[in-house]
Amino acid sequence: MIWFRKRLLVYLIILSVAIFLSAKQAEFSLISLFQLNNTWDFIQRNFWPIRWELLPYLLEQSLVTLGVAFLGTFAALVIALPVSFLAAANTSVSKFGYFTIRSSLSLVRSIPEIVFGLVFVVSLGLGPFAALMAIFLHNVGVLGKLISELVEAADSGPQEAMKSVGSSRRIGQIFAIIPQIWPNVLSHYFYRFEVAIRTSLVLGMIGGGGLGQSLMNYYNSLAYESMATAIVIIMGLVILVDVMGGIVRKRVI
Repeated sequence: MIWFRKRLLVYLIILSVAIFLSAKQAEFSLISLFQLNNTWDFIQRNFWPIRWELLPYLLEQSLVTLGVAFLGTFAALVIALPVSFLAAANTSVSKFGYFTIRSSLSLVRSIPEIVFGLVFVVSLGLGPFAALMAIFLHNVGVLGKLISELVEAADSGPQEAMKSVGSSRRIGQIFAIIPQIWPNVLSHYFYRFEVAIRTSLVLGMIGGGGLGQSLMNYYNSLAYESMATAIVIIMGLVILVDVMGGIVRKRVI
């Protein structure tokens, strides 16, 4: 019990130091925190009333944002699913292949979407395609990592059963593991889809089109009521995707 308390005390000291240093680097201020009322007053004065006449245009732009997020994430899932079997320790072809694929996924995952977006905006030009490629590449790394961990955690019993009836090793792995992990794969996909919607907004601000570009244009022209309308559409998109994801997961499970 004494050993446990000493160890807990060490953890608390480390956590306290980390919190203090983080607050210092972030310039955290309690005085500024209590000044949030000024922010609320600014929102009430400038973000109301919402400009509902912009709704048709913003809905059209939201389809661009939704299409970029969906296609970028779906294409990433199509690539990441087979790659994840090569990046899992229990299904990889060799140790060299395992470490190579894992390292490649980590490298791609370590680069933020906005960095990819800046590169593709320059190389491919302004527009949604640059945002789509940025979301696709980053999500290949993220989904490949997440799904490979699901593959490693899968029960080996069904695989042994497939082998006992004459199935090859690779076919046995695919048909024994995918049914086990599929609900979690869908959960990861819809979560990354939600993230991609928000990411596509940021990418739109650097020339990736869609709602993000409209939001940036309104901000630069100080059209805060128009910004508020775009924000309402964004909130609706995220809620819609979350509800759809829940319905699909329930049907699959």
